[in-house]
Amino acid sequence: MATRQQARMAVVSLLYAFDLGNGNIAQHTDEILEEKKIRNKQKDFALTLYEGVMKNIAPVDEAIIKHLKEWDFERLGAIERATLRLATYEILFGELDSAVVINEAVEITKAFGTEQSPKFINGVLDAISKDK
Repeated sequence: MATRQQARMAVVSLLYAFDLGNGNIAQHTDEILEEKKIRNKQKDFALTLYEGVMKNIAPVDEAIIKHLKEWDFERLGAIERATLRLATYEILFGELDSAVVINEAVEITKAFGTEQSPKFINGVLDAISKDK
């Protein structure tokens, strides 16, 4: 059975694909989640997160942009942008404590991002959580 972290990693993958121009990724979410062995409750969790981010992408992106100090949103790496979108959505609209969301995002970034990414992700998400 997949964990919530694995479900979140799958959502980051979906957001990454969307960000790279695959606008019809939503038509393939079931296949992609099945391929990653995200099933049952974790599949529902992943779909809720993905759909939540997509429905609220404007306010999510606004919150991220507001807290990027010397970074241009468009120049962020696609993995970092996808991770920030997911975690920002969870901070702004979810029920989990921000510290848990930030920790999950940092762990995902360690798996997918660059060596500097976890510190960057942590800083931006911390600022967003303090401002919400």
